[in-house]
Amino acid sequence: QSCHRPAGQRASQEPANRGLPEGVEYIPTRKKGKNPMKPVGVAWYNLYARTRLGYLFYQRQVKKARERYPHGHSVPQPYCFPGVKILPIPVLSNNYSYLVIDTGSSQAAVIDPSDPLAVQAAVEEEGVMLEAIFCTHKHWDHSGGNATLCQKYNSCKVYGSALDAIPQLTNPLADREKVSVGCLTFEALATPGHTVGHMVYVLDGDPFGSPPCLFSGDLLFLAGCGRPFEGSPETMLASLDLAMSLGEDTLLWPGHEYALECLNFASLMEPDNSALEQKLQWAEQQRQEKRSTCPSTLGEEQTYNPFLRTHRPELQEALGLWQDRGEDLDTFRARVLKEVRRRKDLYQAT
Repeated sequence: QSCHRPAGQRASQEPANRGLPEGVEYIPTRKKGKNPMKPVGVAWYNLYARTRLGYLFYQRQVKKARERYPHGHSVPQPYCFPGVKILPIPVLSNNYSYLVIDTGSSQAAVIDPSDPLAVQAAVEEEGVMLEAIFCTHKHWDHSGGNATLCQKYNSCKVYGSALDAIPQLTNPLADREKVSVGCLTFEALATPGHTVGHMVYVLDGDPFGSPPCLFSGDLLFLAGCGRPFEGSPETMLASLDLAMSLGEDTLLWPGHEYALECLNFASLMEPDNSALEQKLQWAEQQRQEKRSTCPSTLGEEQTYNPFLRTHRPELQEALGLWQDRGEDLDTFRARVLKEVRRRKDLYQAT
């Protein structure tokens, strides 16, 4: 495969999970007009995240995805900078794992290995040594491949937050802690909300003359963000603000191909947003060709992602929300975020 340098617009696709954890299949309620997340979503989340049944369900999802998408749900498009290669690995029905390679030493790390066989195939095809697994959080669709890969690659370490029950965790990380793999340096940032121990990983691009790369897991998607299963709107807002502080040129590598649904929903919030309209047209073309929509940039995301536009008067007006007298700005923004989240949870893509 040839490598592509990031240029122009990019995006992510459509979840069919309707409020269940990413990677979990939606099971509709029989009563029309009911919010499918109450109580079905809460019950499923507890089973998925906290019991053995969740792992068994994940195994079923892996089996179904391998049958339906024998070559992955999207065409992978590797990106290269001098000394580093980033290979998105499409797994399950809409997840991404990422193989990040130090091309000088052939040492590599993988972020969120959902399907161990897909990751192993990429490692062998690239001819690299897998030294590290970085898990953003505990959910099986992001950590389910840890055990198999650790058995296959004995020197491989598993990094993540000790606050999440990450399988095979060998090296718990603190907020702002850095890890080197060959010449690659990753910084872990604590971003609670989706889970209590959710972390994102930032690859330092300076040694390679590239922008920083944010591997965001389920914190941030193209035009969307993860559901705050284990955090308040205030907690999620702080985590999103932290991610956005990385700089506009930062490349966003999300945990899911959710662009089309997220962009279509965003267009309902801001139908006159020209940047949003342009991105949606681009994403539709990409997905027609089964091409990945990542990465985007954080600068792009600020122009169309409603979860990052809680400070924008046009979005606040569209939601019918106004800051109360004496209300702290971040408190108001958290209220806006909560309303955007509520509407997104009720949204059903056509």
